[in-house]
Amino acid sequence: MKNSTLVKGTAAIAVGAALLLGGGGTLANWNDQATAAPGSIVSGDLKIGLNSAPGVWTDRGGVDITAKIKDGTYLVVPGDLLTFKQDLDVTLTGAKMAANITASGANAASGFGDSVVVSAPVLTVGSTAVANPLTTSKKVTATITFEFKAATKDRVDVNKTYNFNNVEFTLSQVLPAGA
Repeated sequence: MKNSTLVKGTAAIAVGAALLLGGGGTLANWNDQATAAPGSIVSGDLKIGLNSAPGVWTDRGGVDITAKIKDGTYLVVPGDLLTFKQDLDVTLTGAKMAANITASGANAASGFGDSVVVSAPVLTVGSTAVANPLTTSKKVTATITFEFKAATKDRVDVNKTYNFNNVEFTLSQVLPAGA
């Protein structure tokens, strides 16, 4: 009988423990929580726009030839160096924001052969040169040159047209150095 009592006692303890552990009863189980307020994430901005003044064409001597270029009465000859300047408003806001300005529509040749060189835009703020990538908002002047090489011979590229059509300035985000 001692075995029977021992078995019954052990069975009762096992059933009680199972009930406590299995959810039939309660075990002390401490809980706590804390709420963090990490804030809001807000995006920055990247924008390029033409300044209110239209772009200006000048010849090698600095004479404004914009009207003649637009109406087709300026006829370029070997040795000419024409410069187009366009003021741009650049908005760059955000942590680690950096962007490059490029131009399309001012492609090499475009009707002429190898006698013409068209530059990528050179960027300045006032008279100070700035380089890509830009990292802050600013007013930038983009300068593109069109050079009809003086060494052009034998009527090469006579009566040709270089169609600048629409020069499009593009501002493209890049990863800044060390980001």
